[in-house]
Amino acid sequence: MNWYLSCLKDHYADFNGRAKRTEFWMFILFNTIASIIVSAIGYLLGISVLSSIYSLAVLVPSLAVGVRRLHDTGRSGWWWLIAFVPVIGIIWLVVLWCLESKK
Repeated sequence: MNWYLSCLKDHYADFNGRAKRTEFWMFILFNTIASIIVSAIGYLLGISVLSSIYSLAVLVPSLAVGVRRLHDTGRSGWWWLIAFVPVIGIIWLVVLWCLESKK
């Protein structure tokens, strides 16, 4: 949970530097859990826009931690754009995020 909060508080729009695998994947895990909880609450309360507001709120930190993770593997943040290639793009991006850090 500390990694998630660190990305939101300390590195909200920080596209410089590096993010270790642990920081990146813990952010993804807790972001997914929070998204599911917010969606469920929105559904129960009948406020469908609640999950959209949460998604917009974490869009910048999600992009930033992804870019910092790519930096940690020795790649430019522009590799995010490979996700626009249908099917194979997002798979390749996940593979890049799983690679070991470069010194």
